[in-house]
Amino acid sequence: MSDDPAREPTGEPAWNDHGPLRFRVEATCSDNHARLGTVETPHGSFSTPAFMPVATAAAMKGVLPSQVEALGAEIILNNAYHLMLRPGIDLIESFGGTHRFMRWDRPVLTDSGGYQAFSMSDINAIDDDGVSFRSFVDGSKVHLGPESSMRVQNAIGADIIMAFDDCPPSPHARHGAGSPRAKLPTPRDWSARMDQAHERTVRWLERCREAHARSADQALFGIVQGGTDLDRRTASVDAICSIDQPGYAIGGVAVGEGPELIEKVVRHTAPRLPRDRPRYLMGVGYERDIVMAVASGIDMFDCVLPTRNGRMASVFTRNGPLRLRHARFKDDPAPIDDSCDCPACAGGFSRAYLRHCFRSDEMVGPILCSLHNLRHFQRLLLDIRTAIRENAWSSLAGRWPVLQAASDTVAE
Repeated sequence: MSDDPAREPTGEPAWNDHGPLRFRVEATCSDNHARLGTVETPHGSFSTPAFMPVATAAAMKGVLPSQVEALGAEIILNNAYHLMLRPGIDLIESFGGTHRFMRWDRPVLTDSGGYQAFSMSDINAIDDDGVSFRSFVDGSKVHLGPESSMRVQNAIGADIIMAFDDCPPSPHARHGAGSPRAKLPTPRDWSARMDQAHERTVRWLERCREAHARSADQALFGIVQGGTDLDRRTASVDAICSIDQPGYAIGGVAVGEGPELIEKVVRHTAPRLPRDRPRYLMGVGYERDIVMAVASGIDMFDCVLPTRNGRMASVFTRNGPLRLRHARFKDDPAPIDDSCDCPACAGGFSRAYLRHCFRSDEMVGPILCSLHNLRHFQRLLLDIRTAIRENAWSSLAGRWPVLQAASDTVAE
């Protein structure tokens, strides 16, 4: 753990072994904290900085695992909460884990389900033992805590698993967490809730470590909380990183606060995480957010944006997003992005054709737009890694005009 946010030293790359995970930093930028590296897991390696497409229920709608890999993804994310409810961990375990079940033989990371304690808070009860949910599948009561989250993730068999944490709602959100009708707590209540979340997250990490039954082949990451309070973030880094783990994540970001506050938290927190471990920023996000976070020293990202937006005819380009349902694309012969090599763009599919598919409810529209968006983010990460390798960080802005535009944020 480092209290000094100074830039990382350069030198010959060396592997750092932490249980089933190996990590090395291979290059750094002289302008910032950005770093290029490799993570090795039992199911292969992936380059960092890495963007992880989200296969929440062990699938991406309309996209095959082989296509995801061909688009450049080297690691994906599954969600333990959703897989626990459907199809159930017994079935996944009977197939030998998620890799065999979904036919993906590269690294997988699982979200612990802790975030659902925030995002589904209108149907749960949170206490010191975990969260009680009403299943969205059949309405039955389900309990998820540190021990049960470990059992679920051990059964799923992901290479990297996340500690069960308490992610409190943001005081900067427009409404209370999980429900537009929820009453916002007072500042004193927020402060007490943040302190409670900090204490629980530390205790729950200890319990997760004790309950983790597959530490020889699954790397457990701890999660730093603290909201937008930088003192709380520092305290969380100190407490979480004092519990030795193969990697660490920043949670509780992009849960209602604006991009300026997200940047403030990430720039403060990321360099304080251990230099010899992968650093994961959960649930972010848009291009500018990713570039900012890489410059702060983050190595890993996940977000639902590529496929979720693709299914709604919203596509990303180097110059900014396009909404293909708009009438101006009715007879547009251009591809989504003429610089892109995805199946939609390189395949010659026009904006006019894609708009037609959406208006006609043809599945090929959402599929092609999802493929394009997945490739868009992998191309961004390829260029980021090149900029770090060549120590040419300023070159990114010229190649990606969207980085000069305002960006949005999404939840983890």
